[in-house]
Amino acid sequence: MLFGDRIKELRNLLDISQQELANRTGLSLRSIQNYESNTRYPKDVAILNKLCAALGTTIEDMMSEEDQFVLDAATKYGSRGKKDAETLVDEIGGLFAGGELNEDDKDKVFRAITDMYWKAKDNNKKYTPKKYKKNSESDK
Repeated sequence: MLFGDRIKELRNLLDISQQELANRTGLSLRSIQNYESNTRYPKDVAILNKLCAALGTTIEDMMSEEDQFVLDAATKYGSRGKKDAETLVDEIGGLFAGGELNEDDKDKVFRAITDMYWKAKDNNKKYTPKKYKKNSESDK
């Protein structure tokens, strides 16, 4: 289940409107609508925590493994990492959509690909020119 679908499901279980969820979280109605339509994800964990508190759930229950991967990529590598991770998840999703793999095998393939992704990202840091590295990394 996608992140936005999970928000909508939990909100409906609580029998509250999108506006009520927005009021409880301090977010805009437009943000709630974007999350539920799966067009946007929360920008940081603080927003995710507000949503979870208002919906009476935890981050782990709220997010799928794919959603967590995208959030981790965004946190670790910024908007470009997030975009790359979303593209990777979409392409892998296309691979699995018509495939013959069972759920365990799909999980193994996804984990292997995400591990390779993180290793490649870390490896690419070695070759990033100093002027593009964050100050904290260049101070080391």
